[in-house]
Amino acid sequence: MRKADIITTISDKTGVPKVDVLVTLETFFKEVKDTLSEGENLYVRGFGSFIVKTRKAKIGRNIKKNIAIEIPEHQIPAFKPSKVFLEQIKESSSKRLKKTAE
Repeated sequence: MRKADIITTISDKTGVPKVDVLVTLETFFKEVKDTLSEGENLYVRGFGSFIVKTRKAKIGRNIKKNIAIEIPEHQIPAFKPSKVFLEQIKESSSKRLKKTAE
């Protein structure tokens, strides 16, 4: 599913014009990015958490030149789904597996 599909689905289900849904969705994405770039985590109850993880410094390899490269400590964005979210995914995947087994 693409962003355009999500916008269409939300617009159809809520009756809100697609342009307004697009603006809302883009604003949400911008706020998530801004919050994470400030080093803060974003918690959405019942959905999950957008968090900033710190990766430790390590030694990597450039295979083409066969040299070691030091990769410094850095931060990356991550998503941690809520328990409710995980349970829903597990239930739906087990139903799909049962259907394919029959």
